[in-house]
Amino acid sequence: MSDPVPQPLNARTLAYWSDRLPAPAYDRDLVTPGVVHFGVGGFHRAHQAMYLDRLMNQGQALDWGICGVGVMPADRKMKEVLEAQDGLYTLVLKHSDGTYEPRVIGSIVAYLFAPDDPEAVIEMMAAPSIRIVSLTITEGGYNVSDVTGEFDEANPDVVRDLEPGAVPRTTFGLITEALRRRRERGLVPFTVMSCDNLQGNGDLARRAFTTFARLRDPELGNWVEREVSFPNCMVDRITPVTTDADRAEITERFGIEDQWPVVCEPFTQWVLQDAFTAGRPPYEQAGVQVVDDVEPYELMKLRLLNASHQALCYFGYLCGYRLVHEAAQDPVFRAFLLGYMDTEATPTLPPVPGVDLGEYKHTLIERFCNPEVRDTIARLCAESSDRIPKWLLPVVRLQLAVGGEIRLSAAVVASWARYAEGIDEQGEPIEVVDRLRDSLVQLARRQRQDPDVFIANRQLFGDLAENERFRTAYLSALASLHSYGARATLESLV
Repeated sequence: MSDPVPQPLNARTLAYWSDRLPAPAYDRDLVTPGVVHFGVGGFHRAHQAMYLDRLMNQGQALDWGICGVGVMPADRKMKEVLEAQDGLYTLVLKHSDGTYEPRVIGSIVAYLFAPDDPEAVIEMMAAPSIRIVSLTITEGGYNVSDVTGEFDEANPDVVRDLEPGAVPRTTFGLITEALRRRRERGLVPFTVMSCDNLQGNGDLARRAFTTFARLRDPELGNWVEREVSFPNCMVDRITPVTTDADRAEITERFGIEDQWPVVCEPFTQWVLQDAFTAGRPPYEQAGVQVVDDVEPYELMKLRLLNASHQALCYFGYLCGYRLVHEAAQDPVFRAFLLGYMDTEATPTLPPVPGVDLGEYKHTLIERFCNPEVRDTIARLCAESSDRIPKWLLPVVRLQLAVGGEIRLSAAVVASWARYAEGIDEQGEPIEVVDRLRDSLVQLARRQRQDPDVFIANRQLFGDLAENERFRTAYLSALASLHSYGARATLESLV
């Protein structure tokens, strides 16, 4: 399939690629935006954009093209790449047997960089043709406290966006202004569809956006709460960060010069609540599970997959592993992950319609073990302060309430605290990537003298440090990590 002369990927070369690998079978000139998406990264392109491309290849949903929006300074690079490639990119599924399954995706038809032209972004969303505004703005992007559940009104970016006459710069400001214009023009509001890894992501988005809108104008806030739909959904596909090695491999194997391809595992799942104000694509015809209640599926995913990633990553890093599959293939890690899932997470889950949980848990371990995905442990360790409180601590609290087992969960928290010291067991520096990095590292480096100091951080842990059972299990694991190291601690736990 490879070609002696690699070709760049763009609209002009699309016919060339269409003869060589799966590519859009539809006329992209006929695709018009129906979705505006904030946060076009690897996951969105491996997941929501892929599902819409699937529908378009069936001759459907051509009026549901995606206009991507970037808000952060780092998004400028995505704008440049997508413009150079006319929105096209290669999605490569990496199977565990070494098979690469490429496809050119064409559902993204426009991209706007908000800092350059916020007015263009607002008017795009205010257009009647836009019926969904979707979000992958990360777990920390909703500006809601993990402990109080309240929107942070004092956030400087929010305060600035609320000043009279301010040009919106935040996701909240841009979307709220677009909704205000639609209301003023008598247009049906678009649906706001969060696709982030959060329990009740739609409910959380509703809280954030209605609070912001109320702060701007109480009547507008009431209208948003009453008229705008915020469906919940569960999304799942392991999508590591694209590397230069991925780019080179794709050029070598397929002859495609793609500045920003996406690589991911073959598995994909999307469970979506059927709650839309202005219509939706026929997602179910592309393999999406459209349901009335997403909660059982999202709890399953957050507490089994996402929390297990956290259970693996800090211990894995401290044991010297740098790739997820290497740690997941280690029998001690497998035993630890299955122990956590079976004895601590599963008791907190309601029945999940149509899912065999035992089979699901073993499938997760297989997915983690896929050597081709080459997911990095550093990716899983990043932004822990947004992840641990949302994915793991609910398991701890529910188990404490019923007298259930919490020993392994407490050890995961201890492994995070040890990792956050920023120095590994060989004395080498660890690059801690977290929005709260400075305060976390400072606390973690005091814990050899003051072992409670990390979990006494009420912003992250609430009152958990005051629970004697959790505190005892946590301190036992932390002491073992300091005295004997990560490997010995894991072995003692399993």
